[in-house]
Amino acid sequence: MCGIAGELRFDNQSADLAAVERITQSLTSRGPDACGFNSQGPVALGHRRLKIMDLCEASGQPMIDSALGLSMVFNGAIYNYPELRAELEALGYSFFSGGDTEVLLKGFHAWGEALLPRLNGMFAFAIWQRDVQELFIARDRLGIKPLYLSKTGDRLRFASTLPALLKGGDIAGVLNPVALNHYMSFHAVVPAPDTLIAGIEKLPPGTFMRVDASGKASQHRWWTLEFGASEDEQRYSFEDWQERTLTTLRQSVALRQRAAVDVGVLLSGGVDSSLLVGLLREAGAADNLLTFSIGFEDAGGERGDEFKYSDLIAQHYQTRHHQLRIQEKEILEQLPAAFRAMSEPMVSHDCIAFYLLSREVSKHCKVVQSGQGADELFAGYHWYPQVDGADDPVAAYLKAFRDRSYEEYAETVQQQWVKGDFSGDFVRQHFAQPGADAAVDKALRIDSTVMLVDDPVKRVDNMTMAWGLEARVPFLDHNVAELSAKIPAKYKLPDGGKYVLKEAARKVIPAAVIDRPKGYFPVPGLKHLQGNTLNWVREMLTDPSQDRGLYNPAMLDKLLNDPEGQLTPLRGSKLWQLAAVNLWLSEQGL
Repeated sequence: MCGIAGELRFDNQSADLAAVERITQSLTSRGPDACGFNSQGPVALGHRRLKIMDLCEASGQPMIDSALGLSMVFNGAIYNYPELRAELEALGYSFFSGGDTEVLLKGFHAWGEALLPRLNGMFAFAIWQRDVQELFIARDRLGIKPLYLSKTGDRLRFASTLPALLKGGDIAGVLNPVALNHYMSFHAVVPAPDTLIAGIEKLPPGTFMRVDASGKASQHRWWTLEFGASEDEQRYSFEDWQERTLTTLRQSVALRQRAAVDVGVLLSGGVDSSLLVGLLREAGAADNLLTFSIGFEDAGGERGDEFKYSDLIAQHYQTRHHQLRIQEKEILEQLPAAFRAMSEPMVSHDCIAFYLLSREVSKHCKVVQSGQGADELFAGYHWYPQVDGADDPVAAYLKAFRDRSYEEYAETVQQQWVKGDFSGDFVRQHFAQPGADAAVDKALRIDSTVMLVDDPVKRVDNMTMAWGLEARVPFLDHNVAELSAKIPAKYKLPDGGKYVLKEAARKVIPAAVIDRPKGYFPVPGLKHLQGNTLNWVREMLTDPSQDRGLYNPAMLDKLLNDPEGQLTPLRGSKLWQLAAVNLWLSEQGL
């Protein structure tokens, strides 16, 4: 788990090592344990290291194998690297280190791009091939690890975060109107390759890219999530699917325990994180199993914690439990730092929760497991039944998920930003793609391969890595994702969603956390804007120094006059969403 950066020149000039150094040093929080650089003619690589898998200096990066003509920087964790290493040794490769980085490097030499489907883990990496003068860049299947790109006629740069690329210079910081439309209407989800900043893109998940020293580039999707059971699987009973779900999750959790002495779990008290605790206990995590929960002040009649359920699990499994309660004053104090840690602005209230919880967790361990992905894979959200029974599934999905219609978006922003209904077009095009026949499967596909990547997964990566904390997400093992896509919707949708997962979980965890009402990671103070928080938001949106020509003054007045009455279909504050853009831009110096 690290921060990576690099540059490849196309103009016969040496790479700008000073720029790569600036970019890399801005990634220090992602890799506080060590730093390294390498420059070879047109290419320069930078790396910040968080020591988890292998503590020895031989696993430092950039990793260079002169005999093979390869150099590499890598962010992530390959959980099946011992098995891959054994395969490579059988092919005649020898190793000078004990971790997963060298396995990636030599695996690429042995198998090329065919290495990627062999990997079980989360990763973004770049390999420079000296003899053919080509850079190979790849990202994991579900985009758990980020990779941002900036390409001009003279050079390509890449980094683990968008703000890091800005430190390299020569990026104007102009907003991208396509991304702004997505952000303001698609619940802050900006699908790859777009980002809010023109001139910076992100490599889509499950994708690799080749770029040579002349600037010629090609990009290929190496993994897709296909929906629907095979002919044999169509005969499976509900009990069969339960058993397969539990078996696959057990394997995923056990695999992610590797190379982690102190194991932590972000414990919300819901089914997903509670199940992780139970499965970790099964896998052998004993006295060193730590759990962490966070709560906030109540607001607007809404409770700010779920300690009742997280305490139940902590007591049941006798974990070393840590409970953190945050007051409104600290939220306001820490919001700028949390937004500084974001690669892109995120509107979900629980960003600040993950930021502050990660601060606490990092005091006790370096690795934490988190339950992201279960709702998107096993149909845990309220809109899936609406889409399943709809005459017009696209319209049903847009009504349930989008924060604003295109018409309201056009009323919210100033005229120069009204360029088209990009989020609506994106959903319509996605639903029309092959690979998922049922309407609910189309919704699950867009949520698990797009929304999940650029909201919950990005949130966890950004907020944990701000504190040098590695987050592992067992539900996003590709075997779990591929299994979930085969399970018929009729086994997911009942009982408020995630039915097959809940019934499988009954074999592991107490029923009280399964039969409870569905909860979220609540931060009521950012949903029900009141008091000091409302005053802070008002100042952020009306301060002339923060005016970037984004918002229609009439809409600002409407929202400020009725902050609690203007909520999105997902029950978020429309006012907070506008303020979040201003805060993020301010914290990035834009």
